[in-house]
Amino acid sequence: MQYLASLWRRLQYRFDNLVSRSTSALIGWLLLICLAAVVPTSVLLVQTGRRPPATLTEQAVAVWVSVGQTLKIGGAVGPPLYVLASVLLALVALLFVSTLVSLITTGINRRIMRLRLGHSTVLEVGHTVVLGWSDQIFPVVAELVSANSNQSRAALAILAPKDKVEMEDEISARITTTGTTTIVCRNGCTTDPAVLARVSPHTAKAVLVLAPGTDDGDAHVVKTLLALNAPALGAAAENTVRPDIRDRDRPGSGAGTGAKGDAAVVVAAVRDTRNRLTATLAAGPGGRVLAVDDIVARLLVQTARQPGLSLVYQELLDFAGDEFYAVPADALVGRTFGEALLAFLTSSVVGLLRADDKVVLNPDAETTITADDRIIVVTRDDDTAVLEDATPYVDADAFATAPPRAPRPERLLLLGWNRRAPLVVGQLASYASAGTTLDIVALEDAETTRVAHEAAAQQGPIEVRLHCADITDPVVLEALDVPSFDGVIVIADPGNVPADHLNSRPVRPDVDDGTLVTLLHLRAIEEATGQEISLTTEMSDDRNRLLAPAREGADFIVSGRLISLLMCQISESPYLASLFDELFTSEGNELYLRPATDYVRPGGEVTFATVVASARRRKECAVGYRLRAQSTRSPMYGVRLNPDKREPVRLTAEDWVIVVAEG
Repeated sequence: MQYLASLWRRLQYRFDNLVSRSTSALIGWLLLICLAAVVPTSVLLVQTGRRPPATLTEQAVAVWVSVGQTLKIGGAVGPPLYVLASVLLALVALLFVSTLVSLITTGINRRIMRLRLGHSTVLEVGHTVVLGWSDQIFPVVAELVSANSNQSRAALAILAPKDKVEMEDEISARITTTGTTTIVCRNGCTTDPAVLARVSPHTAKAVLVLAPGTDDGDAHVVKTLLALNAPALGAAAENTVRPDIRDRDRPGSGAGTGAKGDAAVVVAAVRDTRNRLTATLAAGPGGRVLAVDDIVARLLVQTARQPGLSLVYQELLDFAGDEFYAVPADALVGRTFGEALLAFLTSSVVGLLRADDKVVLNPDAETTITADDRIIVVTRDDDTAVLEDATPYVDADAFATAPPRAPRPERLLLLGWNRRAPLVVGQLASYASAGTTLDIVALEDAETTRVAHEAAAQQGPIEVRLHCADITDPVVLEALDVPSFDGVIVIADPGNVPADHLNSRPVRPDVDDGTLVTLLHLRAIEEATGQEISLTTEMSDDRNRLLAPAREGADFIVSGRLISLLMCQISESPYLASLFDELFTSEGNELYLRPATDYVRPGGEVTFATVVASARRRKECAVGYRLRAQSTRSPMYGVRLNPDKREPVRLTAEDWVIVVAEG
């Protein structure tokens, strides 16, 4: 057996050498092998036929005919010159047909490979372009599909340095239905203007630039934004688009792109706040750039101060529920903003959009609405904002007056440390009152202490104490007496990945692993003490949130999903960029969950129109409420945004009213 195996390997080696020789040698050997197989088989067929030829000459002729028919060279019989001419003609025909088939096959294969590689050009108008590939791609695609659900046809083009088939397979595995949206994937470098032309950004209504999950992600975003405005992209567009749209400008140039001749809005996200200005300059006038770290830090702090706020933002940012829309104000021209608050039964008014696209949230109630203004409302869709006076449903006798509340010091706890932590500390300090303390628990050194103290000192009166310990250690958490703190923030900490994960996993561990372990111990502390911890958690992957061992209705800020939702909202309505800027800062107007007793008498049944009217007296815009009794019931955990103003509700002293108000 060993000899046979060795012989087989030698034969394979000989065959490999034979095939690797010149084409003429290969043809010669193939011809010999073919004749060695065809001639004996033809002889056998002739000899075993029902009427074998009697003479040797007849047998030779029969064998020749069989060989000729098998090899497609005719097998004609007759004078030698006739046979030679027929064979020559058959060989010429065979060569021609083989060459033609080979050319057709090669062309088809080349075309198929080009399509498979994703190098062909997308010929769409008014579509959405997504540049780059990261975990953000899936919520982005899902939200854009949801946003396009009321359109008869929509297109989404994705360009990334990734195999086209792999992209399509991953999207189909995570997103089961795409509705009326056609998703087209193309392979290529997003920083090359010639390659960018493959997804026709010059004819798109919006371009979203995703940052790769690498340390140089911000630089890559800036290069992509520069490529979008490069002259080479315009030159490539000249050769790829139809003449009727060839004269439109590039995205970000401020004129002439998109399905209706408007400028395509370019939305990008950078991780480091310091890179936002650079990216904004690269994006051009039509660009909107989000600073991921800054937004996530602000929302973590706002949610820690307003439990349940993450649920409100989740409802406002995804396209499945109620969102912000700007609707015409024709019928309200000349009337005041205060009157507009009760002018819609099924929409909640929060501000004005001026003619210069400036957003004014919660303006003074006496502000007069002009013909150039649009009303910013929270509503189900842009066609659900129907004017209908809600004033008859207001019960002024149910109004309540909020007692004055003096600022009080708080005890806050920050578990974990990452690049966003200094921003979180600074934001906590900007909201804190005198006497507030912040305990930080992290596996960090004296440098962390210095950074934390500097961040706090720049913003407000807050005392910072650092505990160098592992937040995944249950002994450490028990010693902290976590339930005694007024607010607890857990942030994704790369330094707190469990040790067994570091030793056993060949790839980079998930930063959420340590967070999940910490949440598990905090849940055990809640159950052991019977006290509820006011907890806000940051996670990087939305799939890990489903695994989180936290109580129902707990606050989670999923950074990747949050930024994806913001980008999608701004891509559909560019003015929302300035609206969110104001909501996410400590200056100006924000979303608040305030005690219901500040607005109406507790226990009685009132309409939401009454709540809106009472909030108007406090110079606030009421947009909903949260019921404590339903705070653990999914899917909304007691949050009700934009209820019908005729709808009665019984608010108790433990419930909250959701308002847009100045802090």
